Amino acid sequence: MSVPAIAGRLGEALMSDSPLPPDAPTAATPPHTPLRAAFAVDDRQVQAHLDHVVRQTVEQTLNALLDAEADALCGGKRYERSPDRVDTRAGTYDRTLHTTAGEVTLKVPRLRSLPFETQIIERYRRRQSSVEEALVEMYLAGVSTRRVEDITEALWGTRVSASTVSELNQKVYERIDAWRGRPIAGEYPYLFVDGIWLKRTWGGEVRNVAVLVAVGVSAAGHRDILAVQEGSKEDGESWLTFFRHVKERGLRGVRMVTSDKCLGIVEAAAAVFPDATWQRCVVHFERNILSTVPREKMAEVATMVKAIYASEDRPAAEAKAEQVAAKLDAMRLSSAAKVLRAGVGETLCYFAFPQGHWRRIRTNNLLERLMKEIRRRTRVVGAFPDGHSAVMLAAARLRHVAGTDWGERAYLDMKLLSEQDGKTKTAGEGNGPLVAPASNGSVGAVV
Repeated sequence: MSVPAIAGRLGEALMSDSPLPPDAPTAATPPHTPLRAAFAVDDRQVQAHLDHVVRQTVEQTLNALLDAEADALCGGKRYERSPDRVDTRAGTYDRTLHTTAGEVTLKVPRLRSLPFETQIIERYRRRQSSVEEALVEMYLAGVSTRRVEDITEALWGTRVSASTVSELNQKVYERIDAWRGRPIAGEYPYLFVDGIWLKRTWGGEVRNVAVLVAVGVSAAGHRDILAVQEGSKEDGESWLTFFRHVKERGLRGVRMVTSDKCLGIVEAAAAVFPDATWQRCVVHFERNILSTVPREKMAEVATMVKAIYASEDRPAAEAKAEQVAAKLDAMRLSSAAKVLRAGVGETLCYFAFPQGHWRRIRTNNLLERLMKEIRRRTRVVGAFPDGHSAVMLAAARLRHVAGTDWGERAYLDMKLLSEQDGKTKTAGEGNGPLVAPASNGSVGAVV
C-alpha cells in the first residue's frame, strides 16, 4: 500500500468512530521511513515555542500583578467611578526585566498624583534577584568574567557586561569582609599557615602582593578557614600582625603551628602563641634537601629522607637522620647532609602528638591544596588593581570552598588527642615550648 493511501485511510479513521483497519500502522508497528519524514518534529522550533510560551506567561502574570497593585493604590479599577478613589491612571511606560525565564517587557502604570512604588519589582532593578545571585555565585566559584557573559547570553538571551558583574561583586564583598572578621569560637589545637604571592598594578608597574591564610583544625576535628589577610611582604612584621589579628578575634587552644620555614614566621608565632610547638613542613624540607642534589641522584636521596619519617618515634627518627646524613657524606653530597643536620629537628615535633595525626599534621598539604584553588581562580585575572581586590577574590574562593563538604567532613579524630592528654596528665608531663631555628645552625633553640 502506498504512503498516500495509508495517509488517506488514517484520515478517514480519525474522522470516524470506527477502529483502524487491520493493515493500518499502529504504535507497536515501526513506521516506514517516508511516513516518519512526513511527521518529523523540529526540536529547536518546539523548544523555542515553549520558551516563548513560558516567557509570555511570566510577562502576563507580572503585568497583571502591576495592574492590580495600581488599582489598589488608586482605590478603584481603571475607568471605574468610586467614592473611595484617590487617584487615576496616567498611562504606562515599558521596562525590561531579566528573569530566569528570559527577558520580559513590563507595562509599569503611571499615576497622576501618587508615586507608584511597586512591591513586586524594586525601583531601578533590571534583573531578578535569583539571576543576580547566580551571576555572583558563578564568579566566586571560579568562572571568569568573560565566561559569565557567555553563560548569561546562552541561558537568558541577554549578555551581562563585565562592569555589571563587578558592580554585583561589590555587594558580595561586604559579606566577605564580615566573614573574614567573624569571631572565632572554640579551640583549634592545630593551626596551618601559609602565604601566596599575587600580582597587582602599582603606578603603572606590576608588583607582588602577599595573601596570608590560616586554617585550623577544631577540637571536633573539622577544618575551618580562620583568616585571609593581605601582607605587604611575607616578613616577620606581616606575620606578627596576622597572628595578632586571629588571636584578637578569639583564636585559642593552639598546640601546634605548621608551616614552611618562611622568614619571620617562627618568631612571630612564638611571640603570639608562646605555648605552641612549631612544626616545619616535611615536604618543603625534603624539597630544600633535593635542591642541593644532582638530578640523577634525587630519587635515591628522596627515598633515604622519607625513611626518616617512617620511624616509630622521635629518637628512632633522629638516629635514622644521622645515618642518612653520614651516607650523604659518603656519597659526596655534603651540602645535602648539612641541610639535613641543620633542619631535621624542626620537622620532628609531630612525634609529640597522637600517631593517628602524624601524617596530616607534619606537612602543610592541607593549605597547599587551597593555594592551588586560589591560583587557579586568580590566574584568569592576571594583575589586580590593588591588594584589596586580590584579597577579596582569594577570600571569596576560600569562602566558597568552606561552604562545601570540605569543612563538614571530619579531618582528624580528636579523641586520640584527648586520650593522650589524659595519659600525659597522669604521668605529669606537658607540652614542650615552641622550637625555633637557632642562629648557630644547630637543630633548634628554645624560645
